[in-house]
Amino acid sequence: MEKVEPLDDVALFARIKGGDADAFAEFYDRHSSLLFGVAMGILGESHEAEDVLQDACVLLWERAPLHDPRLGKPLAWAVTLTRNKAIDRLRARRRATGLMEAVAAETEPVAASPEETSRATSAGEEAEAIRNALETLSESQREALRLGYFLGLTQQEIAGRLGLPLGTVKARMRRGMVALRDAMEGRL
Repeated sequence: MEKVEPLDDVALFARIKGGDADAFAEFYDRHSSLLFGVAMGILGESHEAEDVLQDACVLLWERAPLHDPRLGKPLAWAVTLTRNKAIDRLRARRRATGLMEAVAAETEPVAASPEETSRATSAGEEAEAIRNALETLSESQREALRLGYFLGLTQQEIAGRLGLPLGTVKARMRRGMVALRDAMEGRL
């Protein structure tokens, strides 16, 4: 029997643009643990991260026809959508009253299911690869990316916090993202 090679993400996304649900399922199976890890890294709470992953996947499906492969790989776009959704959720959480935090503080933790444990392990391994790649960046690039991508600050807020011109922050973030992409190439 002839071995069938899996489609690369660009070819897979071309099918998704055409409304191919099987292609979307394959893309999801391939990358959901990474996307969950991105949301989990920002939110720190698995249920919210799962909600964000679902919201991001709905957006991916709905906006697939708008994706331009010349502007980036489908996975990078999916990570950006997930990250933005997680930051939106984090900002909404910050704006909410302290009631939810008070209730959460008084609630006892519930044991994780085997599926949650497996997903967390996979996300943990991917998070470790990202942390290792972050270590290859300069301290200034790492700090700008940490403030922007993990704390959800805007570039303007980062510039204010670090006392730097906005252009300097933008350049550090851009160079850092390029270096991260190069460091992560073939790892995920």
